[in-house]
Amino acid sequence: MPSTLALPAHDEASLAHALAPHIQPLEHPADEDALLHFLAQGRIVMLGEATHGTHEFYALRANLTRRLIVEHGFGAVVIEGDWPDAWRVNRYVRGGDHDAHADAALAGFRRFPTWMWRNTVVREFVEWLRLHNGARPHRQGTGFYGMDLYSLYASMEVVLAYLEDADPDAARRARARYACFDHFAKDSHAYGYVTHLGLRPHCEDEVAAQLREMVRRHASLTQAGGFAREEAFNAVQNARLVRNAEAYYRTMFYRRVSSWNLRDRHMLETLEALEHHLASEAGAPPRMVVWAHNSHLGDARATSLHQQGEWNVGQLAREHWGDAVRLMGFSTYHGTVTAAPAWDARAQKRRVRNGLPGSHEALFHRTGHPHFWLALRGNEALSSVLAQHRLQRAIGVIYQPQTERASHYVHAHLPAQFDAMVHIDSTRALEPLEIEPDWLAQEEPAETFPSGL
Repeated sequence: MPSTLALPAHDEASLAHALAPHIQPLEHPADEDALLHFLAQGRIVMLGEATHGTHEFYALRANLTRRLIVEHGFGAVVIEGDWPDAWRVNRYVRGGDHDAHADAALAGFRRFPTWMWRNTVVREFVEWLRLHNGARPHRQGTGFYGMDLYSLYASMEVVLAYLEDADPDAARRARARYACFDHFAKDSHAYGYVTHLGLRPHCEDEVAAQLREMVRRHASLTQAGGFAREEAFNAVQNARLVRNAEAYYRTMFYRRVSSWNLRDRHMLETLEALEHHLASEAGAPPRMVVWAHNSHLGDARATSLHQQGEWNVGQLAREHWGDAVRLMGFSTYHGTVTAAPAWDARAQKRRVRNGLPGSHEALFHRTGHPHFWLALRGNEALSSVLAQHRLQRAIGVIYQPQTERASHYVHAHLPAQFDAMVHIDSTRALEPLEIEPDWLAQEEPAETFPSGL
C-alpha cells in the first residue's frame, strides 16, 4: 500500500478544485433522486456509516431505504446487529402482536452498544415499516434481519425452544450437544479464552453436528408455509450463528484477523441464506438493503487492512454477486458523535475532531460543500482525481481522540473501495432511546490544539 502524506496546501486546493465537476449536492430532498437512481441499479445495496453514532448517517440511510422499498421493491433490510434481536423486530414489522410498539420490539438490543439500534431514527423507521407492510400481502412485505454473530447463548436458547415445541427428541439431542457450553456461565468471551488456553475442550464438533441436523430438518419441511416456515428458517439461522460464533470466540484471543474474517464471512452467509429463503418465498431473487459500518461494506481490497490478510462483507459480496452489488460509504469532517470511551462504558456525546491533513475528510471539507455525494463507479475522470491512497477515518462504538491517527484511520483507495460516497461536513450525535446522564453532559470543548499527534 503506497504511503500517504499530507500534500502541500496548494496541491490539496488543486485536488479540491478538480473534484468540483463531480460533486452532486444533497442539500434538498429532490437532490436525493439521482443518488437513489444510482443505487437502485443494484440488487444488493449496502449503505455504510463512518461512525456507529452519527444522526445524519442513520437518517439519510433510513430515508434512502424507504424509497428503495416503496419505489423499487426492496424486500429485506439487513443490519449489523444480532439475528435474534432483529428477528423480534422482523416479527413486529410483519404485523406480529408480540410487541405493542417499535420501542418494545427494539428492546432485545440490550447488549453493548445499545444505542446502535435502540435510537430515535431506527425506532421511527421500524414504525414506518410496520405501517408499510400492513397495507400489503405478506409476500410483498419487507423484512428486518440481523447478520452479526455475537448472540451465541441467545441463539442456542432459540434453537432449543423451537425444538421443544417441534420435536422433543431432537430437543434432547440439541440440549446434550449445547451442554458443552455449560461451564462458562453464558460468557462467550470466557468460552473463547478458556478454550484458547486449552483448559477445556472446545465445542466445534457439537455445534457443527447440531447445524447439520437443523439443515436436514429444514429441508424436510419444504411444504411448510407461513408462520411454520418462518420459524423453521429462524431456528436454522440461529443454529448457523451458534456454529460460526463458536469459531469466532475461539479465535478472537489469538488471531484478530481470523476472527474478523470469520465474522464477515458469517455476515455474507446470512445474506446468502436470506436470499435463498426470500427467493423461494417470492419466486424471484430478492432485493436487499444492508446497513453496516464502512469498515464492513467498503471493499477491503482497497484498504491497508487487506495487506494484513483482512477481508470484509463488501469484498465478499462483490466476489459473490458481482455487478448486482452497490456499495455506498459516508464521511464527516467534524461535529459530535455518540460513542463510548471504552468497551462496555456508557454512551457519551463526544466531539469529533477535524479530519486529519491528507485524509479524504479534509479534502472533502476543502471543497466548501456541506453535503454532497460522489458517483465513483465507472467514473474514470473522478478516479484519476482520487488516484492517491489517502487516510480515511472509521469511528466504531469507541472513540479515542487522544490516539486519533492510530485508532481511527486506515489508508484507502476510494474509487475501488465504494461505488458512491456521501460526505456530510458537520454532523451531530445520534440520540439513544435511553438517554443517560453521561450523554446529556456538557460536550467536550472545541479543539484548540492540533489533532493526530
